[in-house]
Amino acid sequence: MKMDMLIDELQEIVEGAISLPLSGGKTLVNTERIKEIIEEMRTNLPQEVRQAKNIAADRSNIIAKSKEEAEAIVQRAEERAKGLVSQNEIVKQAQKKADEIIFNAENESAKIKQAANAYVDEILRKADEQMSENLANLKKTRQSLKMLQQRKQGVRK
Repeated sequence: MKMDMLIDELQEIVEGAISLPLSGGKTLVNTERIKEIIEEMRTNLPQEVRQAKNIAADRSNIIAKSKEEAEAIVQRAEERAKGLVSQNEIVKQAQKKADEIIFNAENESAKIKQAANAYVDEILRKADEQMSENLANLKKTRQSLKMLQQRKQGVRK
């Protein structure tokens, strides 16, 4: 189960809880199911962290590929420039074209790197927000459970 589904299920349990009369809004919830959900969340959280790491690794692969492509373009440009006749005007045109290809390759590489970094940053930001939200919800649930347990202990006395 995904974290979102587990959180939704916790919310449904809390929202569907039975209100206790004269208790100031206190409710009864299925603590066994809540414990199961919390355990599932503990199990699934490392998986989501692994997914974020995989995304970061993909980013590195994209950057490495863009560097390889840029180097290949530069190498082709250099080979092409060497193959041209060394007459003055032809050499100047070839050098200009090689410089243009290198410039374009470096610009394209920079754009790819920037896009990859932005993509990974966005995914990691979302993962961070989701984990923060999950942690906040987990803390609220734990607090609710503690309050419920305290109420039960108070009722038993």
